[in-house]
This record gives sequence, structure tokens and C-alpha cells, in this order.
Amino acid sequence: MTKKDNSRKKILFVDDDDILREAYCAILEKKGFDVTAVHDGSYVKGALNKKKFDAVITDIVMPNKEGLETIKDIREIDKNVPILAISGGGRISPHNHLKLAKIMGASDALYKPFDGDTLISKINELL
Repeated sequence: MTKKDNSRKKILFVDDDDILREAYCAILEKKGFDVTAVHDGSYVKGALNKKKFDAVITDIVMPNKEGLETIKDIREIDKNVPILAISGGGRISPHNHLKLAKIMGASDALYKPFDGDTLISKINELL
């Protein structure tokens, strides 16, 4: 099996959980991705206007601007960029959050927590 060359693939990672965000970003960077991380959806438009991303990973339950609104914003700027929605829950089950995320335009979804291999596999599927 040939190792996929992820160098130059730009990922925007949006999550308010500092520990998970840093851990998942480190995994992506170790696999060769160029990762930009922000801690909630209010920073996404600015990031998308500065750089062209190959994929966006966004949490759903976040303060200030939550993930469903963030997905809507992303789709207004880039209709084709793959979006991976992630969620561990909140007031409603993560299943419902992620179902709504797909309706709003997410390409796929993962329940948190997930391991690094699952993350890399899902991103490679989307790219």
C-alpha cells in the first residue's frame, strides 16, 4: 500500500476543547497536513478568507458560534470544501447533532472521542 502524501493539504480544525483540539491537530500534523486551528466558529470566516483549505473539521457544540451555524458560514464561502462534523454531545445526543450537521452541509460526521487512525482515515476519504 502506498503512503498517501498529505503534504500541502490544508485543514482548518475548529473545536473549543483545547486538549482535544491540540491532540487531534498534532495527529494531523504528524501525518503531513498543514493545520490551522481555531477555538470556535466565530473565527472561521476570517480563516477561510485568508487561506484556501482542502477540508474543514468542526465541532458542533461550541460557545459564541456553534458548529451548525459555522457549517452554514463555510458553505456560503466555499460550497465544495469537505466538512467533517464532530461532536461528543451536549444537551442533545451527538447522533442528533451530527444528523443535523449533515443536513446543514457537512460531508461526513464522527462521534467524539475517536482515535487518530479513525480521524486520518476519514479525512483521507473526504480528500
